[in-house]
Amino acid sequence: MEALSFAHLAAGLGAGIVALGAGFGIGKIASSAMDAIGRQPEAAGDVRGTMIIAAVLIEGVALFGEVICVLLANK
Repeated sequence: MEALSFAHLAAGLGAGIVALGAGFGIGKIASSAMDAIGRQPEAAGDVRGTMIIAAVLIEGVALFGEVICVLLANK
């Protein structure tokens, strides 16, 4: 196997790990937010806004990681 093949394999594994981590993180945030809204329904708007901001930040980091993996694979 050539070095370029290993680079492509590593980039694919890295992109998969990034997607898995982001999905786990967003799921954990949503779960915690639903628990918080269930306990305090009057704070639902604040909790929802905070949850969306955190999810967007995680999505941004995941997108950054995926782009880095693609760039490393095509280097």
